[in-house]
Amino acid sequence: MKIEEKIYRKLLEVPSGYVTTYGDLAKAINLNNGQRTVGQIMKKNPFPVIVPCHRVVKSNGTIGGYAYGIERKKYILSKEGLEFNNNKILDFKKTLFRF
Repeated sequence: MKIEEKIYRKLLEVPSGYVTTYGDLAKAINLNNGQRTVGQIMKKNPFPVIVPCHRVVKSNGTIGGYAYGIERKKYILSKEGLEFNNNKILDFKKTLFRF
């Protein structure tokens, strides 16, 4: 299985209303120091409606990048119940999904 497939499959485990980090997602598939790799793969996600790449954020609780723009990412996450202060998730630790 390709690394992209492993990442996409693992990301499907993150439920609505929760997020994971680029680093945690990399660790979940045994990809050491793979947070940048995860970011590049998320940027190329061909199935954004199915594979919820908007649920991947930076380890400090800030939004990070999104192929469709940060405001769109915040909008989608807010529809799932997350709240923000600028680009940082409020109650980040409570919404962080652990694999």
